[in-house]
Amino acid sequence: MRGAEFLREEWSVAWYLLRWALWTIPLGIVTGSACALFLWLLDQATRQREALPWLLYLLPLAGAGVALVYHWWGRGSDKGNNLILDEIHEPGGGIPWQMAPLVLLGTLVTHLCGGSAGREGTAVQMGGSFAGAIRRWLPWLSSHDHRLLLMAGVAAGFGGVFGTPVAGMIFALEVLTIGTLNYRALWPCLLAALVSDQVCLAWDIHHTVYRLSNSVLLVEGAPLAHWDLAIAGKVVVAGLVFGLVSRLFSHAAHRWQAFLKQWIAWPVFRPVIGGLLVIALVFLLGTREYLGLGVSSANPHDTTILSAFQPGGAEQLSWFWKLVFTVVTVSSGFKGGEVTPLFFIGATLGNTLAFWLDAPVELFAAMGFVAVFSGATNTPLACTMMGIELFGSEYAAYYAAACFLAYLASGHVGIYRSQRVGLPKGGRFGHEPQDGTGRPASGETAAVS
Repeated sequence: MRGAEFLREEWSVAWYLLRWALWTIPLGIVTGSACALFLWLLDQATRQREALPWLLYLLPLAGAGVALVYHWWGRGSDKGNNLILDEIHEPGGGIPWQMAPLVLLGTLVTHLCGGSAGREGTAVQMGGSFAGAIRRWLPWLSSHDHRLLLMAGVAAGFGGVFGTPVAGMIFALEVLTIGTLNYRALWPCLLAALVSDQVCLAWDIHHTVYRLSNSVLLVEGAPLAHWDLAIAGKVVVAGLVFGLVSRLFSHAAHRWQAFLKQWIAWPVFRPVIGGLLVIALVFLLGTREYLGLGVSSANPHDTTILSAFQPGGAEQLSWFWKLVFTVVTVSSGFKGGEVTPLFFIGATLGNTLAFWLDAPVELFAAMGFVAVFSGATNTPLACTMMGIELFGSEYAAYYAAACFLAYLASGHVGIYRSQRVGLPKGGRFGHEPQDGTGRPASGETAAVS
């Protein structure tokens, strides 16, 4: 009997691994190819914007055009990442096939005309849309498998667009419900993210390389250790500041979006207002360095994510102005997401804090890069792993400390409204689980299973 039970268990595991490989490998291939196409087109759009400065003046009209297309043909796709999270929490109407092409088009138009937006939203929504299509081809899938498939789509999009497959896997598990993970999704999410990343690389798409040079990571002339008590207090201060800025970003984004919805009934007019404000901000500051992704710039004097890793590579308020540009852009209805701008905000804020705290600039820029993202999305594990995948494992303890402190300091409201609270932060265990707005989660379990 024990032998038969053992064989049944082994067969169950083997069948689980096989069937999810059959479903998620095609998902990873399609999503990775879409990410490769998207990243190539995004690079072309950025080059055109830098070569043709007058495109900025088309931003209000471009935003209105994208909003109009969503209004006519979107079928709810305008909810973006929140639609995917809602469908994972409570499967219902499914993910419309229009989501992938519309978000791709909308993001390219946003960046072509100078909106300050990211790219993770596009990749995640494409992955979710492709997962929804596979679900329609496999109508016998249970609601539980439907959820896992959508989570795998999220992981594939995230892992492919950033070149961080392990972080993509953890992000898909962690972003749904604060404080809980669904381990049943580990294999589908990991496989989808790994395949997507490798396919993206096979298309000869290369991600930005971030490496910390040990020669400048010095404390009193000696190389910085894996954990140095001499700067531990500075790391704590920085982590808490990163979390507070994450909180500021999330609240500002939600408030600006609510304000526009209250005063402008037709969504087509909202990006017009946002686009005009972006143009006004460019003239007010006399610079275009806060447009687009902000990873790099043709102008060597601009502040960018890459420059933030150098002493003097950011102005004292670079992080604040990127926050303002991004809130105005994304919350007005432009497409693309917030994550890469959050990298910019975090890296430049880390640069500023390193100056004020007399700390290693590169390390604090790297910590800010992942920690502000951690606080805004409530995903400290994924962001810690992202730090390791992007910057190397030598200073993993610093990334972890910054990410978890930012997570604790950022509160329960993140950039995703559909994120729910499984276990509240700060040790308040035993409270009733809540959704991302602070309301009871209507019986939702801690993990999606």
